[in-house]
Amino acid sequence: MILEGIVTTISDRGAVNIAPMGPRVEIDARTGALTHLTLRPFRSSRTFGNLSAHGEGVLHVTDDVLLLARSAVGALDPLPPMRPAEQVRGWILVEACRYYEFRLRGGSAAFVDASSSSDPRASLEVEIVHGGRLRDFFGFNRAKHAVVEAAILATRTAFLPREEIESEYRKLAVLVDKTGGASERAAFALLSQYVRSTERHS
Repeated sequence: MILEGIVTTISDRGAVNIAPMGPRVEIDARTGALTHLTLRPFRSSRTFGNLSAHGEGVLHVTDDVLLLARSAVGALDPLPPMRPAEQVRGWILVEACRYYEFRLRGGSAAFVDASSSSDPRASLEVEIVHGGRLRDFFGFNRAKHAVVEAAILATRTAFLPREEIESEYRKLAVLVDKTGGASERAAFALLSQYVRSTERHS
């Protein structure tokens, strides 16, 4: 199963990177707890570079789709509120719903193995070492799901056909207009503007 979330990592110099990511997860049917986590960052991404530096980070589950949209297109100035993680070198987004501090399984040797493939995405098995709940999840909302889909499309403008993205955005806009609030509308507007800007610079 894929869980859409936001991952924070830090560089070897301590700079924070915030990026959307959909890791593969396994869930204990009895407890609902995450039991396994596989991150699949692009090898060209800052997340991959940061994990190569020290192999630790934090996965966040959130219903804040405006934050998700901002992180997808690099519009994170100013940075959202954060506090230091407890068990790893990293940062927790304090307005998320849940967080999972993680560490790469097998250490640097595992990372070298993951780096040797020609696949543009790495496959990194990580161990959850600590987690916590910060607030309740809002609930299901079609507009929020639409923004998540729009954010994913916005990160793929370099290789998806323009007509396909625009067609999907028209469908998603209907859902945001019908069921969204101010945050969802602002997020979708930000993503739409980003997609238009990539067209002008392509």
